[in-house]
Amino acid sequence: MNAEPLDVNTVEALVADATAAPSLHNAQPWAFRYLRDMGVLRLYADLERTLPHTDPENRGLCISCGAALLNLRAAAAAAGLAPVLRLLPDPAFAEFLAEVHLCGTGPPDGTLARLAPSIHRRHSSRLPFHDEGIPVATKESLSEAARVEGAELVFPDPWHVLSILELVRDAEGREALDPGVRGETVRWTRTEPSAATGATDGIPGEAFGPRQRGTSAPVRDFAVGRPVPGRGWALFEKNPNIALLGTARDEPVDWLRAGQALERVLLRATADGLVASVTSQPLEWPEIRWAVRDPVSAMAHVQMVIRLGYGPEGDASPRRPVADLLDVL
Repeated sequence: MNAEPLDVNTVEALVADATAAPSLHNAQPWAFRYLRDMGVLRLYADLERTLPHTDPENRGLCISCGAALLNLRAAAAAAGLAPVLRLLPDPAFAEFLAEVHLCGTGPPDGTLARLAPSIHRRHSSRLPFHDEGIPVATKESLSEAARVEGAELVFPDPWHVLSILELVRDAEGREALDPGVRGETVRWTRTEPSAATGATDGIPGEAFGPRQRGTSAPVRDFAVGRPVPGRGWALFEKNPNIALLGTARDEPVDWLRAGQALERVLLRATADGLVASVTSQPLEWPEIRWAVRDPVSAMAHVQMVIRLGYGPEGDASPRRPVADLLDVL
């Protein structure tokens, strides 16, 4: 493998792939610094993009940044690189999340490289899915993708899915009564299309999806009561395919690993012809988060609720220019 530091254009392309990852409210809470002479790319939390009411512990921020790391690793592998990753390399600086030595001397990860084409195809779909089950072999493949990253993915039984849907509705009710949470949602979402606003972050109106007739799918309604031009109503799947992603522990390093596992699962799902949306609504309230856990599994801490299925792909959300989030030294 080439041990020479990478040129800036290559690093910019890798960062563009990394930042195609999902993030809470599409806040894109990441910043990168490339140490050119060392061939090292550092990932930092952008603390100006936190959601203190929705995500007070920055758990969602770390999961989002972990997802960006997985994209970076996949894109690097596809480019023939073997990056070496260190999480939380300096405990004295909590916002310094990871250091990536881009030119390791090992062989590229072929499995990750094959997921790279899915990076820019993956979009959260808040549209109705078909009422169709997912084959067992596909579920096993997705679970294995999570295990490789040190996390667990389980598909709960139908009775527990109903419980999760109730917890989502509970969380929605709590949000409606919390002006801080509502304010953050309004701040990071726009009822107009992205083409009309020119925004490079947040969730645009075309990505909201239709309103649900009934409440059969765990899809967050980002409108929070605001009118959205052209937004209609639709019936969603009656029996949504729900997966829970979790970890054994619940510290920042576990959240970063969960983010990598989440994105690996989402890329694997995209490659397998699935679409997905994610929600952390019931996980954002400590008093109900414990109840999301599947009692028949060994999972200790649920980090994300994932809705999977077959159906239309979602609209892409805007992304910040690489020049705004990458420093080169």
